[in-house]
Amino acid sequence: MSLARWWRRNSQHVALGSMLAPYLIGLAVLVIGPGLAGFALALTDYNAIQPPAWAGLENFRRLPGDQIFRIAVANSLLYIVLAVPLRLLGALALARLLQRPARRSLIGRAVVYLPTVMPDLAWALIWLWILNPIYGPLNQLLAVAGIDGPSWMVDPTSARLGIVLMMVWQIGEGLLVCLAALGSVDPDLPAQAAVDGGGAWSSFRDVIVPIIAPALLILLFRDTILSFQTNFVPALIVGKGGGPDYATMYLPMYIYTTAFEYLRFGYAASMTVAMYAITGTILLIQYKLTHRWHEGFGRNG
Repeated sequence: MSLARWWRRNSQHVALGSMLAPYLIGLAVLVIGPGLAGFALALTDYNAIQPPAWAGLENFRRLPGDQIFRIAVANSLLYIVLAVPLRLLGALALARLLQRPARRSLIGRAVVYLPTVMPDLAWALIWLWILNPIYGPLNQLLAVAGIDGPSWMVDPTSARLGIVLMMVWQIGEGLLVCLAALGSVDPDLPAQAAVDGGGAWSSFRDVIVPIIAPALLILLFRDTILSFQTNFVPALIVGKGGGPDYATMYLPMYIYTTAFEYLRFGYAASMTVAMYAITGTILLIQYKLTHRWHEGFGRNG
């Protein structure tokens, strides 16, 4: 086969490969490579001063007996259970509210998206002021309504809720995905459901939600994965390093403390591997549940 004929047959594949090459190279260098190196490091005892010493699975055997690790896992799971549904529902509700391209909705979209592009450190410092139990604006607003505001970052329960409340506002990317998904729905479908006697809520629940379910599933998986990472800055700045009483000690915060304060890099790497395993397990459970829901809707529909 001549080179010209081969090029005519494969030019499209070569073009696609050229466009994918930067992403694949970055994925290999910045994600896959460090991930494999971290797994290898988890099998050693390394303090960044002496050469790594082979430890086998000893670091993983220590994890179940580590009380702070168990607390960090419980805090991370609680954060996912509370924050991920609120972020998903908030993005969907605001997208539904701001769906029409009017002037007000365009301004509203910009306002909702603004916290997402704000640097994490600046966002954490703002909420450190908002959640101040003495002079913070949130407790002052609650006092106007006759409600005694909690001691947000002093009481452990209030501290956990405060971090969730802080991160729920960063839903700009989810808003854009939901807006795109809602824009792809044929407007005649809700109208047909209304003709058949369905109300606005039933049309949204039974017609629109199943159509945009793939986009919602992607957001669910994405927010679950990011929830193990995005709570690091709030725990460091707002929670003062995981306090009070380890209430905001999430897995990234404990991994950071173990590695860079106690110089136990091998043990911190084993916790990172465990975090990946926990994330994968949660994603598998979510996929199974949503798959059953989709099958049940198909049989009922």
